[in-house]
Parts: sequence; structure tokens; C-alpha cells
Amino acid sequence: MVRLTRIYTGGGDSGDTHLGDMSRRRKTDARVAAYGDVDEANSAIGVARAQGLEPQVDAWLAQVQNDMFDVGADLSVPGTGSDRLRVTPAHVERLEAWIDEANDPLPPLESFVLPAGSPEGAALHVARSVTRRAERAVVVLADAEAVNEAALVYLNRLSDLLFVLARQVNQRGGGDVLWEPGADRST
Repeated sequence: MVRLTRIYTGGGDSGDTHLGDMSRRRKTDARVAAYGDVDEANSAIGVARAQGLEPQVDAWLAQVQNDMFDVGADLSVPGTGSDRLRVTPAHVERLEAWIDEANDPLPPLESFVLPAGSPEGAALHVARSVTRRAERAVVVLADAEAVNEAALVYLNRLSDLLFVLARQVNQRGGGDVLWEPGADRST
């Protein structure tokens, strides 16, 4: 268990920080950016949960928030060895099961979905797009250093789950807000 008795240390005042293996990196380093973006995505999920989601969706996202700390811990340690906490394919499989369960009753899409709808749905769309940004940051990192592939796949599936959950939430409020290509153009 983690025990924090003091929040500030001054160790990062010069622009460096410790990774999970206690090595030092600049705060602009791709690894630090990747797990920082994961932290931001986790916060966006927290905002979506604060909107008052149905109990099942909230329970799933509570588990996701814990998993996101695992993703961040995974990314904070260079390498792909199993000597540290790592995201596993089982994490991804759980997301896929939830996606299938949430998507099954939804009508097929006939256009792209605008990130709108109810406050809950819009918050889930924001969380989805922030998760996509985190995923891109992990891809940048993976292009430069070894990264646990399951962590990258997890973020990809998580954005899919958030998309499906936004659709599900919006079904109760009138349905998806669909893109109408060129709808505002005069001919």
C-alpha cells in the first residue's frame, strides 16, 4: 500500500521528476507526458462519474479509475519486464466484455456521433477524447522506448468503452446527436 505523509518534497522544482524505478527524467520527457496524460484522462472520467451515472456504469468506471492508476504505474517504470505492476490482457478483456454488454441494445450507427447530448453523455465524450490523447502520448513513447503493449491496448479499448457508454446514456435522453455532413452549407 502507498503511504504519503508529505505532499510536497521540492524534488521536482528544477523540472525533473522520479520515475517508478527512482530514475530521474525531465518533466517534458515522453514517459512523464504519457503517464501525465493518463492521469488527466482518469480525472476526466471522475468528472463524468460526478454527473450521476447509473449504478452499473458508475461501478465500471470506478474500476476503470483504479485500472488507470495501474496504467500510470506501468508507464512510470521503463521496460516491459514483469518485475513491476503491469497491465495485462485480462484488463483489456474485461473492457471488451463491458463494451459488448453496453453496445448490444444500442441501434446501429448511421452517421458519426457528435460529442454532445446530455450532460452525462457529453462528459463521457470529453473523457473519451482525453483518453485518446493519452493513447497518442503512449504511442509517442512506444516509438522511442519499450512499453507494455497491454497498456496501449487498454487505452484504445477504454476510449471505445467511453464512446459506447456516452451513446447508452444519451439513448435515455433522446438518442445520439448525429453529424450531418454539410448541413449548414448553402448551395
